[in-house]
Amino acid sequence: MPFLEDAVKHHTGSIEVVCGSMFCGKTEELIRLLRRAVIARQKVQVFKPAIDMRYDSGIKVTSHAGISFDAIPIQRSAEILEKLSADTTVIGIDEAQFLDEEIVPIVQSLADKGVRVIIAGLDTNFRAEPFGSMPTLLAIAERVQKLSAICMVCGEPATRTQRLVNGKPARYDEPVVVVGAAEMYEARCRKHHEVPR
Repeated sequence: MPFLEDAVKHHTGSIEVVCGSMFCGKTEELIRLLRRAVIARQKVQVFKPAIDMRYDSGIKVTSHAGISFDAIPIQRSAEILEKLSADTTVIGIDEAQFLDEEIVPIVQSLADKGVRVIIAGLDTNFRAEPFGSMPTLLAIAERVQKLSAICMVCGEPATRTQRLVNGKPARYDEPVVVVGAAEMYEARCRKHHEVPR
């Protein structure tokens, strides 16, 4: 039996993706899975795009509910390999939709080497179109969880992210990447999601 300080190794690696709209609990679920890995004596490292500075000065992944886990901010996906400890067995990546396309071969390579990679991110942008590398990550993952939020208009399950500009739906030609929280985004169902052209 291993000593408590010995990290538990995986026999095979894997890619897991937690996705959905804003406010559906993606980061909370990522943190829950990471905490379980810590309890199982696995060596965990977490990465997040440096662009996401909404909470804790960017050194933690933090849910909208305030639950957090220490993280390493990165500008580009290749920094994951540069900052990865040799004994890490579980990697968490939050807000993966903001990372460059290099994230795909990097997580493939890590999973092939026996690392468990858990990724959280928006599967679609405010236009309800596939976001960044998320479609590819969903396709190559062993496990996918798609979470839903609550529509802020009708209370039905929400799978879309509504961006608001001055309280009105953002137009289609607005920039895709605008980091924000409840002050500029709402969860919406298909019926109440609007993207004027």
